[in-house]
Amino acid sequence: MDAKPFVAVTMGDGAGVGPECTVAAASDPGIQSICIPIVVGDRRRLGQAAEVLGLTGVDLETVGGVEDAVDAPGRVNVIDLDLLPADLPWGELSAAAGDAAYHYVKVAAELAVEGKVQAICTAPLNKKALHMGGHNYPGHTEMLAALTGTPEVSMMLATPRLCVIHVTTHVGLLDAIAMIEPGLVERTIRRGWEALRRAGLEDPRIGVCAINPHAGEGGLFGYGEEETKIAPAVRKVRAEGIDAVGPLPADTAFYLGGRGDYDLIVAMYHDQGHGPIKVLGIEEGVNITVGLPVIRTSVDHGTAFDIAGTGTVSTRSMVEAMRQAVALADRRSPQ
Repeated sequence: MDAKPFVAVTMGDGAGVGPECTVAAASDPGIQSICIPIVVGDRRRLGQAAEVLGLTGVDLETVGGVEDAVDAPGRVNVIDLDLLPADLPWGELSAAAGDAAYHYVKVAAELAVEGKVQAICTAPLNKKALHMGGHNYPGHTEMLAALTGTPEVSMMLATPRLCVIHVTTHVGLLDAIAMIEPGLVERTIRRGWEALRRAGLEDPRIGVCAINPHAGEGGLFGYGEEETKIAPAVRKVRAEGIDAVGPLPADTAFYLGGRGDYDLIVAMYHDQGHGPIKVLGIEEGVNITVGLPVIRTSVDHGTAFDIAGTGTVSTRSMVEAMRQAVALADRRSPQ
């Protein structure tokens, strides 16, 4: 792109750290030098967040749409949905905040699908508050898939050292194991491979986790899931030139990935991937939804109600998420 891309930034749950992360990242001079953030949220709450952070010189300006945005140092263009009560407390579950968080994402998705923004970057929402507000999604990933009419997406967590993509995410462990099958594993490997290629890696090295301890230890653990559910997918993508290895014991896969043998680990279920990757770099970690028709990145942390409104949250992950959104938008092939 010759011009700066527009990035829709959703404020997340207004009772959590989302407003603080959003106003800090959207007003960051480094971020403003590479994109034009369009914040979808609540202008009043963003002002409160800027105050608790001690940010000075931030100019929060309401705009009717992307076409009204002005690119100027210190200016933050805000599509103000004005859905939050003025006295919303920090750090408490709120149906109003959950409902508002949904509508921020809905507006951002519409802007992206219409081509008015080139990427979406989301601040964290609270799943319980989201449900209290009447929106029964497990999280951003599933919500954006529904809003964009996408039948299947994958969650990828990226840190400076390693990336991990998940075959299953927000389901119980027994349900996850039942869902895993060769086609889903294959599609997940491909989505991860394509995402890293788009991010600039010519030949990503991929380690694929097993389900059972020791990758089943030749049938001693489990019921042969590695051979029936995972190995066929690995064989198929390898035959097509994708550098994927597995199924590997998960502890071995992450050890090897952490020392640099792999660029991407394919995890079979939520905690198998989330635990190790957060140890490797939660503060700079970025959540990327892979498979959507639009670029979407997010912080790799939650609403942190315990510190919301105190001005102590680290905003590094949100800044990095916006950098990743711009990088992916710049490399995205024309539709």
